[in-house]
Amino acid sequence: MNEFELCPRFEKAVSILSQRWTALILYQLMTGPQRFCTMTDKLGVSGKTLTERLKDLEQQGFVVRTVYPETPVRIEYSLTEKGMSLTPIMKEIENWSKTWMTQEPVLNDE
Repeated sequence: MNEFELCPRFEKAVSILSQRWTALILYQLMTGPQRFCTMTDKLGVSGKTLTERLKDLEQQGFVVRTVYPETPVRIEYSLTEKGMSLTPIMKEIENWSKTWMTQEPVLNDE
């Protein structure tokens, strides 16, 4: 096999990680378990989109949802072993971005 032939597994992995917000959600969860509201605040993602992405990531085995029977109920999301295995890859993308990506100016909505 040619070193640069498109492998179906690679294609599937890129397809998963390239879904809008997915890589950022995984990156955010690498800091440890997080509550839903914390992720919406830090990422700036809508609740509907975050819910969809977390369900997808849970079904694919990247994220685990833990419900704590407290009052009020506390729910946290964390990475599974499969999700944590992406850490070196995400760190390399982070390093690459620091070298090659320019920071775009932030636009105010005023």
